[in-house]
Amino acid sequence: MAFNGTWKIDRNENYEKFMEAMGINVMKRKLGAHDNLKITIQQDGNKFTVKESSNFRTIDIEFTLGVNFDYSLADGTELTGSWNMEGDKLVGTFTRKDNGKPLKAHREIIGDELVQTYVYEGVEAKRIFKRG
Repeated sequence: MAFNGTWKIDRNENYEKFMEAMGINVMKRKLGAHDNLKITIQQDGNKFTVKESSNFRTIDIEFTLGVNFDYSLADGTELTGSWNMEGDKLVGTFTRKDNGKPLKAHREIIGDELVQTYVYEGVEAKRIFKRG
């Protein structure tokens, strides 16, 4: 339940390189790096409700740990995959629908921050959030 609450983006690490590896064009990368993303997470046992709100869109995502679901990124990239708990980390394993390549993600609380890490094609990026 440590993830519960509202989290606002504070800073990114290597996010533009990650978006480049994902094939996102320069304009969208510049906008994406300054999207003012806010995430609200509610956990109820194995069920999660996540609201993502940014300059570009607001989307509600519901998922159950270990159950595959479809998701589309802000740039329109379609993914399928699932989240699981590994210790106190949420670990996501997703596959791009367009090219079948894997995208890994994990969320963990470090101190008073929510750290989201993404790995695609060997490029790792972090987005760090503070409680909002």
